[in-house]
Parts: sequence; C-alpha cells; structure tokens
Amino acid sequence: MAATVDHPATARTASTGSIVARWRTASGLILFSYVLSHLLNHATGIWSLEALAYFREPFVLVWRNPVGTGLLYGALTVHVVIALRAIWLRDSFRAMSWAEIAQLLLGLSIPLLLVDHAIATRYASAAFGVNDDYTFVLLNMWVFAPFLSVKQPVALVVAWMHGCVGLYLWLRFRPWFDRAAPWLLAAAVTIPTAALGGFIAAGMTIRELAQDPVWLQNAVAAMNLPSNADIGTVYRYIDNARMGFVLLVAAALAGRTVRLTVERRSHDAILRYGSGRSVRATVGMTVLAVSRANGIPHASVCGGRGRCSTCRIRIGARLEALPEPSDAEAKVLRRIAAPPNVRLACQTMIVDGLEVMPLLPPHAAGVSEAHGGPSYLQGRELDIAVLFADLRGFTQISEQRLPYDVVFILNRYFAEMGAAIEGAGGRIDKFIGDGIMALFGVDSDPATGSRQALAAARAMSERLADLNASLEGDLSEPLRIGIGVHLGPAIVGEMGYGRVRGVTAVGDTVNTASRLESMTKEHGAQFIVSQVVVEAAGADLEPAPTLEIDIRGRRQTLAVRVVMDASELPT
Repeated sequence: MAATVDHPATARTASTGSIVARWRTASGLILFSYVLSHLLNHATGIWSLEALAYFREPFVLVWRNPVGTGLLYGALTVHVVIALRAIWLRDSFRAMSWAEIAQLLLGLSIPLLLVDHAIATRYASAAFGVNDDYTFVLLNMWVFAPFLSVKQPVALVVAWMHGCVGLYLWLRFRPWFDRAAPWLLAAAVTIPTAALGGFIAAGMTIRELAQDPVWLQNAVAAMNLPSNADIGTVYRYIDNARMGFVLLVAAALAGRTVRLTVERRSHDAILRYGSGRSVRATVGMTVLAVSRANGIPHASVCGGRGRCSTCRIRIGARLEALPEPSDAEAKVLRRIAAPPNVRLACQTMIVDGLEVMPLLPPHAAGVSEAHGGPSYLQGRELDIAVLFADLRGFTQISEQRLPYDVVFILNRYFAEMGAAIEGAGGRIDKFIGDGIMALFGVDSDPATGSRQALAAARAMSERLADLNASLEGDLSEPLRIGIGVHLGPAIVGEMGYGRVRGVTAVGDTVNTASRLESMTKEHGAQFIVSQVVVEAAGADLEPAPTLEIDIRGRRQTLAVRVVMDASELPT
C-alpha cells in the first residue's frame, strides 16, 4: 500500500539521489580507469624511454579517439557537477568521516593540480599541433621547469588516492571485500610506486640526454612548439581554468548558505527522537543530516550513501507521511529484512512531527553491522528452546577459598559448559553469577533447537563429570549442576545500551525455563525439561517420570520430565 506523501519533492529527491549515485559511480570508474592506465604507462619507464613511448601508443589509441575523449571529458564534467551539487546540498559538514573528508579535499585539489598539465598537452596538441610525447613532457618537467617533476607526481598520487578511497567506499560492503582487501591494498600501493619509479627513471635519462646540445636541439625542434603568443594563450587558459574552478566551488558554498537560510526561514519542522529530545529541522533534510547538524551521535559507516544500513532508524509518528523507499534504499532494507517501520536515516527526508529512534549505537562501524545481520536483531518473536543452568552449593564452596581459586574454578566450569552448549549448536546468552542462560533454535527451527538443547544438557553433564575428576584434588566435594529447558515463543533481539549490547530473549518461555532449573533442587534431579521440548525433538525419555507441575505466573500446569542424570539422555 502506497504511503501518503505530504511533500512530493521528498520522493523526487530520493529518486534523484539514486540516479546521481549511479552517475557518480559510472563517471568515477571511467576517470579511475584513465588514471590507472596512465600510471601503468608511467611504470614502463623503469625499463627505458623506448618502452615508455611504445606503451603510450595504446594509451593514446584508447583515450584520444572520439569515443574515448568523449567518455573521459564527459565523465570529468559529470563528476565535477556532482561534486559541486553535493557541496550545495550538504546540510552539515559536521561529523564527516575521515573517508568523506579525504574524498572532499583530494577531489577539490585534483583540478587545481592537473589543469596545467591537461591544457599544456591535450589542448596544445589539438590547437597548435604540439608533439606532446613523453620527450616533450619529461623535458619540461625535468629540464625546463624542474619544480614540475615534484608537482606532477603529487597530482597523480592525489588523483590515485581519491580514486582508491572512492572504490573503497563503493566496495567495502560487498561480501567478498574482506577476502580481496589485502590484494587490493597491495595493488593500491604497488601501482603508484611503480609509476613513480618509471617517472623518475625516465626523467633521469632525459636529463642525461639533455646534456648533449645537439640532441636537445633536435628534441626541441621535434616538439613543434607554438609561437610565444600562442604559448601566452595557453598560460591564460590555464589561469582562467583554475580561477573558474575556484569560483565554481565558491559559488556552490555560497549557494548552500543561501539555500539553508531560505529553507530554515520558510520550512521549519520538528524532529523528535525516541530519547525524548526534539530539534528544529528543515523539511527536505535527511534525518542523518539533522542528527549531525545538531551534534546528535548517529552511526553511518558509509557516510550517508545508503549502502551500509548502520544509520537505520525505527519510525514512530508520521510514518504514513513518508514516501516509499527509493530502489536503492529498498534494496538495503530487504537485505536486512527490515520491517515496514524501519528506514535509513540518510535517505529519509524530514516531515514535520517525524519521530525516529536510531537502532544501532553511534559507534557502530563493523562490516557485520553494516550488512545488517540476521533479521531477528531488530526484534522478532521466535519459537526457541531456552536453557538455564546453575551450580549447586557453590556459594559455600567459594567461602572457603581464596578469590583466585574461585575465579579459576568458575572459568574452568564456564569453559566446559560453554563448549558443550556451542558444540551442540546453541548460543550462550549470558553468564549470571555462576549461572548460564543459552538459546537454541534462533537460527533454525523449534525441532532442531529442541534436539540441540537436549544434546547440550547431556554434554554439559558429561563435561561436568570430567571436570570434577580433574579437580578432585582441589574440591572437597564435586560440583553439582541443575539444568532446566523449555520451548516456546520468546521475543529475540539485540538489546542493551551503548557498548553493552547483545542478542538476548525475553518472555514467558525464558521465565519458565529459569523456574524449571530452580525446581531441580526440589526434585534432587540434574535436569528438568518440559514435555513440549521432548515432543518437538522426537526424543524417547520414557524412563524419566512425567510430572504435572505448577509454574508461578501460569494458569495451567506444565508437563515436564525429571531426569536424575542428564548424561543418560539418549543421543
């Protein structure tokens, strides 16, 4: 069912953002391909000037034909326009990540560093017939204007770094990225290093050759240099291009200031956070931008590009006023199996009275968080088996021992029980004093969870017996344990505050399992399991007596099996 949209421009903005993202990626890949091929060509200078000239031919063939030239300058224009648009649309520069800052600064410096090289080669070649081969370039940089031998490598490295950061931001959430990252990093370092080596080797060769006046005279003659007037024209174009770019950036910044001033006067809105805080915002700003502008910590691993899902929010009031998610946002939401009231803060535009609650802590930065993880992390009701276990009489044992001994024994106990639970396929929820809570079937189904819980109880009993044997000389009496297991619906999700968060379960099923564990004391048994677990697992526990017991808080009695020794459970 389509949502009612109070502000149609919001939907258009989201759709436009998706299109712009695709154009930015496409133009960036074209420009990166150009820089990559340029650096690889430079690297051949390590061998000789002849190799440098030989491999320049396919480079020129690709990039100086009408199609290649159109793609290159078209991509450059698109990329610059998108960058200026991003500056104009940015609502706040606060809380930018290091990658965003690097992208912005590197990107703005590239035209200023490379415009003279582009005009002095490509334009001079097309307008005046200058032979802009590597002899021409290297003589200018290493003999006629040596400072260029430093500036040009810096410019290419800056362009390379800008491209690598862009690729990193684009690819880092791909499932295969972690495996490929070492190889990509090696390539990111090796390629510019080899290019610099080739540039220096070729430059030193040119400097040696230029010591011969005859060779230098012939080389200059072969360049077909334009007249002094034409050279002056080239320099004017370079200066005008630099100034024009600076003015464009300044205009984008000034336009941003004007836009924000007008919007804040005419489109005031109230954004409410689940924490109780309310801030004034501008209709059309994203929730993430508002959070950053007001200094409210908000996770966003991808920098607001709608790729990582770490900025996701739960919408309270005014959900019906939001437009449907764009294709890009919907793809991310499907990946994390988000319910209808969960959206991405970087894609959700403000409407007056909107209420939101960030779902991840502000420090969220891991790839697993970015991918969203299982859907139950957002909170779902699942039929799971819950196990509680507790040591019997350990308080009396600990009173007679030094703190070091108590910690040592408990750590040994927790290690054995944890291995038994995880070995059976369970998930340790928490350690509570000398007790343990574990969940089974969270990632599978009730039948599998029930079988895993029974297997865990048997393994825990067996491992406890082995532990008692190994600690026989340290214990006055063996450790004893009580285990309770119940199956039923529970609310499962990632809960907690700040850095103290984890997947846990709450509900009547959890309380019942805890009470079954407590009842093992009354019955002098090691294990009490509800009949629903036994039936779901398809287990044969006929030797164990069946009892109908009253559980505090439940109206009906619960059928359970009382097992004196859990190690005797069937496999």
